[in-house]
Amino acid sequence: MKKLKFIILILLFQTKLFSQESPKREMRAAWISTVDNIDWPSKPGLSDKQMKAEMISILDNLRSNNLNTVIFQIRPTADAYYKSTKEPASHWITGTQGVAPGFDPLQMMIDEAGKRGMNVHVWLNPYRVQKDTVKDVLTKTHLFFKKPELFLTYGKSRYFNPGYKETRDFVSSVVGEIVRNYDIQAVHMDDYFYPYKIEGQEFPDEKAFAKEPRQFKDKDDWRRDNVDLIIKQIRDTIIANKPEVEFGISPFGVWRNIAKDSQGSNTKAGATNYDDLYANILKWQKENWIDYVTPQLYWHIGFDRANFEVLAKWWADHKYGANVYVGHGDYKISNTAKEPEWRSPDQIVKQIEMIRKIPQIDGSMHFTANSFFKKGDTLRNALIEKPYKYIALTPEANRITRVKPQAPTNALITKKGDKAVLSWKSEMYDKKFVIYRFPKGKITDFSNSANIYYVTTLTKLEIPNADLENTVYAISALSQTQTESAPIEFTTK
Repeated sequence: MKKLKFIILILLFQTKLFSQESPKREMRAAWISTVDNIDWPSKPGLSDKQMKAEMISILDNLRSNNLNTVIFQIRPTADAYYKSTKEPASHWITGTQGVAPGFDPLQMMIDEAGKRGMNVHVWLNPYRVQKDTVKDVLTKTHLFFKKPELFLTYGKSRYFNPGYKETRDFVSSVVGEIVRNYDIQAVHMDDYFYPYKIEGQEFPDEKAFAKEPRQFKDKDDWRRDNVDLIIKQIRDTIIANKPEVEFGISPFGVWRNIAKDSQGSNTKAGATNYDDLYANILKWQKENWIDYVTPQLYWHIGFDRANFEVLAKWWADHKYGANVYVGHGDYKISNTAKEPEWRSPDQIVKQIEMIRKIPQIDGSMHFTANSFFKKGDTLRNALIEKPYKYIALTPEANRITRVKPQAPTNALITKKGDKAVLSWKSEMYDKKFVIYRFPKGKITDFSNSANIYYVTTLTKLEIPNADLENTVYAISALSQTQTESAPIEFTTK
């Protein structure tokens, strides 16, 4: 009896250890930045064929690293990487604002990412209109020329004025159009609300404060309320159109320093969300206005002013029911990095291993997709050999009502030479399919990520060099909310 109990304890320990080392559910995302052509397209004015090839290359690269989500920047400066009736096509695509490519970039991203089992979060900047006003890039049909009173200039950049209700209404209408027209997983915004402060320059919103002060006497509180209002309105807009779509925020890594607020983190950051960007992230989490938060923790473990470990634990302790993903600064990896901690990808591996030991954290997002190219096999090998060895499904959002999918039907295997073709049928509401592979006669553990062969939106999959004598396959469906159906086994046709 004691021996049996000991064996059970060993098995439980091994299962827990494996789930920690390679969880079946884990966010593994990469930001695809379009502003300044950081990630895609590589430069303005490429042919449609070149742009499509670059997109496919990015997705194949991320898939080969076992990432499962892309955060695609589709509105970097009040412009569009999709078909919009409200804003012009981005000048970073064709070189001229208002001139669209011969295809829909967002729809292609959704289609191609889906084939590879990846979700798409659309990334929007709420206020930024023109990154550099020295460059004359705005098309004459832009809203700026129709309603110049809604805009202001701060430093070299032009922004929507956050103080006006008309700004909030317009930005929310943009979000509504995207959510209605595209099959996306989430709407995503990063840390750019009010812009980072320029020393010696006051943000020029005094006219808006005088015109629409509401009940506020203190301008800082009024600014925070402006951002609160747009976050709440965007959340309401998403729910009114597609309640299964998530809303996520990726804020600067420090909410407030403990020196300013006893609830703040033990950090000494030069800027904070609350005091400088007027983004009260914790309120949005408490009020259920956002579904996930991804703090940008672009510092190394042990950094004195903003320690990665300290901040990861702080955000985990302040999740308030939202999913928490960590933003990693992969772009910092360099042989010549000033800080020795960033001279190898081991820093990223250590960070992933660290947050996996924190139960409240649900995965990672990597900045940016280009890092996986530029770092080459140096980064790829470190991830694939350790934390990302197996495919993982994305987590279910804590605040989204689950949509239960139906299991696929007619799951058949057809042998074609040395290849096998898996085919199946499904309900129209099933969004993705998880293919499992097991040694023949040993269909056992569907919770083990090592048994996941592939994830896709397709209803047919070709397997090269299939060994059907010694392996069996099974399939389940995933709904829009990432909820999984019961699996069924494939049968030979």
